[in-house]
Formats: sequence, C-alpha cells, structure tokens
Amino acid sequence: MSEELIRVILADDHAVVRAGLKAVLGASRDIQVVGEASNGAEAIALAERLDPDVVIMDLSMEPMDGTAATRQIAEKKLRARVLILTMHTEEDYLIPVLEAGASGFLMKNAADRELVDAVRTVARGDMFVRASATRILAQGIGKKDPLATERARFERLTEREQNVLKFTARGYSAPEIGERLCISPKTVDTYKQRIGDKLGLTHRAEYISFALKLGLLSE
Repeated sequence: MSEELIRVILADDHAVVRAGLKAVLGASRDIQVVGEASNGAEAIALAERLDPDVVIMDLSMEPMDGTAATRQIAEKKLRARVLILTMHTEEDYLIPVLEAGASGFLMKNAADRELVDAVRTVARGDMFVRASATRILAQGIGKKDPLATERARFERLTEREQNVLKFTARGYSAPEIGERLCISPKTVDTYKQRIGDKLGLTHRAEYISFALKLGLLSE
C-alpha cells in the first residue's frame, strides 16, 4: 500500500450505489477509486489487473456473489484486501465472509459515516468490524468446531511458529512479539515467512481468519 494513496475498486451491481460510494470516498485525498465492477467475476479481474489496496465488495451480485469473489481473491493470494459493504446484517454473514478472507464488514446504512475509516483500517492490514459485532464473533468462535484439515495444518507448525501466528492475529507487531518470545524482530519475520510458506498466510487479516476458524483467539 502506498503511504499517501489508497487505491480502491468498487464492486456493486448497482451503478447508482457505486456513484454514491465514489462520492463519499472522493472527499478524502488519500483514497482513489481506480476501478468499478458490477459482479464478483469482474472484481477479481480488476483486482488482478489493477492491483488495488482495497476492494469494496457487495455480497448480492450475479453471476458471482461477493463471498465467492472474496474467497477467490484470497486463494489467488492477490494483494488487495476485501471490505464487505452490504445491506445484510452481521448475524448471518459476518463469520462466513471473514472465513472467506474478507478484512472487514460494514453495512451500507453506515457507509456515509464509517466507510472512509473502514477503508483506511483494512488498507493498513487491520480488521474492521463494528464494536457491536464482537458478540457475533465470540458466538461464532464458540459454536464452530475447528476444521480437521485446518487443525492439522496448524499442528504442523512448530510451537514457536504457532505462538507467532497467534500473536500476529491478535494485532502485535514484530517487535512486540519478539519481546514476548525473547527473540529479535528479524527472527519474528523469519517465522512469519515460514508460516507463509506452510499455510499461505501473508496479511494479518488472513492470520485473523485462520485463527477464527480454529478458535485460537479465544485461547
């Protein structure tokens, strides 16, 4: 991500909605809309071609919806982070889209107040969800049984790699992790590289999504 400019793609099947979002974002000098898509497939193609920092993704689109597009962006290991912007509530969609690889979730009725902050948050590698969604996250962690395959992948990590993964998912920086584990920040980065090689995780949002699947954040 550029330190001065956040490049954004808008993915929504309504041109009027895209125009409104573009107007909201246009008031911020550090955000630039570089492309627009009307469905998930177009969003993926633009993300591959334009390499944006953030894709603002609607959920209800045809022929490919936002959840499927988000999953493919994550599987393709594109640099773009996905911010879900939808009319649907968190109760039904928050956990599934985070597990698909999204970095944030915002309802459209709050876009005029929170969209710019949400874009900036996910662009710097953090997760954006409303404070009221904490309960939903906690319930999702409690109800979900860790997938056997994902648990097996996690267990293949060394104990030190597991600790680095957990601390990273919880938002600690490399120096902070190094202090807690009595290792240098450079060594922490080495462990992150090994985690990336073994699990395919690069951004903190991916660490969070993986940790959510296995209930690691509640340990």
